[in-house]
Amino acid sequence: MSNKKYVMALDQGTTSSRALLFTHDGAIAGMAQREFRQVFPRSGWVEHDALEILDTQRAVMREVLSGSGVRADELAAVGITNQRETVVLWERATGRPVHNAIVWQCRRTAQRCTELAQSNHADEITRRTGLVIDAYFSGTKLEWLLDNVAGARKRAEAGELLAGTIDTWLAWNLTERRAHVTDVSNASRTMLFNIETMQWDDYLLDVLNVPRAVLPRVVSCSETLGEILIDGVPVPLSGMAGDQQSALFGQGCRNPGDVKNTYGTGCFLLMNTGTQRVQSQNRLLTTVAWRVGGETCYALEGSVFTAGALIQWLRDELGLIATAAESAQVGGAVEDAHGVYIVPAFSGLGAPYWAPDARGIICGLSRGTRRAHIVRAALEAIAFQSADLIKAMEADAGMLRSLRVDGGASANDLLMQMQADLLGREVLRPANVETTAQGAAWLAGLAEGFWSSPDALPVDAALPRVFKTEQDDAWREQRFAEWRKAVEAALG
Repeated sequence: MSNKKYVMALDQGTTSSRALLFTHDGAIAGMAQREFRQVFPRSGWVEHDALEILDTQRAVMREVLSGSGVRADELAAVGITNQRETVVLWERATGRPVHNAIVWQCRRTAQRCTELAQSNHADEITRRTGLVIDAYFSGTKLEWLLDNVAGARKRAEAGELLAGTIDTWLAWNLTERRAHVTDVSNASRTMLFNIETMQWDDYLLDVLNVPRAVLPRVVSCSETLGEILIDGVPVPLSGMAGDQQSALFGQGCRNPGDVKNTYGTGCFLLMNTGTQRVQSQNRLLTTVAWRVGGETCYALEGSVFTAGALIQWLRDELGLIATAAESAQVGGAVEDAHGVYIVPAFSGLGAPYWAPDARGIICGLSRGTRRAHIVRAALEAIAFQSADLIKAMEADAGMLRSLRVDGGASANDLLMQMQADLLGREVLRPANVETTAQGAAWLAGLAEGFWSSPDALPVDAALPRVFKTEQDDAWREQRFAEWRKAVEAALG
């Protein structure tokens, strides 16, 4: 393996496809990225062209190699991490999708989920899956495709169609249609997978009318799944995990109680709970973090639907800032938000509220309210929503020591200081915030012996930036009391 110097990570996200190269010591040797179209057929519906996703992912694989001067025979392995819950249904014989992919953000099955939540199946679905019944997850999306694409259900039952989340779609195509697989972390987000038995569940398949014949084989997150031909060279496909679980692994959160929060379009907070499935009493999700070396690790998860998207809204729709990065400078020009609170329920509120009908509000306005106050309140809203999740998580699983952060908005020092102040805990930001791709690379490299064991994985040589709280408990109690009043108003 002396000539094997790199592991490639394919990071297939909601708005772009990326490829990154990692060296044995954990350095990023190259990165390429291409955006793809977002399709909005009607209000609340979101789709992607699965073939465009595949084309952009193949393109960045080529680009990262050529741009870095790396040969395919220098690759030890390839790992995939992906936008979760998004569903593709395609023809087995031709590889042609029968419909656009239905994206995790899509709300077209909300009414179906309301019916399920009010049925006598609700408690059993949650017990088996660890999930709250919601259109966010894959199961009702796949059911919709089977029922609304002409002839799809009959063809699926006859074995003519295959289905999967984006990891499955990429693996099947990149291995020349040999590997129809999904890993346990992605499977656990479908509402079709039993996280206790670690198998597709006949009861769930029956409730959601999904034939077993369309579903992929479920595999671990770190094993050889097939080979990808890159410039004529076969390279093992050996790692696979949903983006948030991959980030948890890439952050080094491998011990129970370790917590990370990814600040992107939304926020995704995960706590490693080890081999124990913690059933949340606070409407958080129980999910599979990963399965490596025969052992399954679980996590608690909470999602903030609108985080970085709020800053984009200030920039693009209100024109209060010219760039997202400017929010730190503008918000930092005032000592506080002057009593202003923003609850950005643009598409309802996620955990721990799960209130799809909530709507965004700005409250506490006065004649003295300035642009800087509104911008600061927007940053605080991201920190407050994340703090709500952490409080719920601590109630379920015990006090966390510190919070590890990543994602684009984690580069905002003012936001990270706000988060530390509201939590009364240290916030740790690694020097390398590409933790999602790093997790996929680590999982793939472990399977091929590029790294001998999890203990041999390269720890970030640069110490993380530490944000320490500068406020006391009385300040936090007052701020949270005011925040809760704002949330109650948004809930109507």
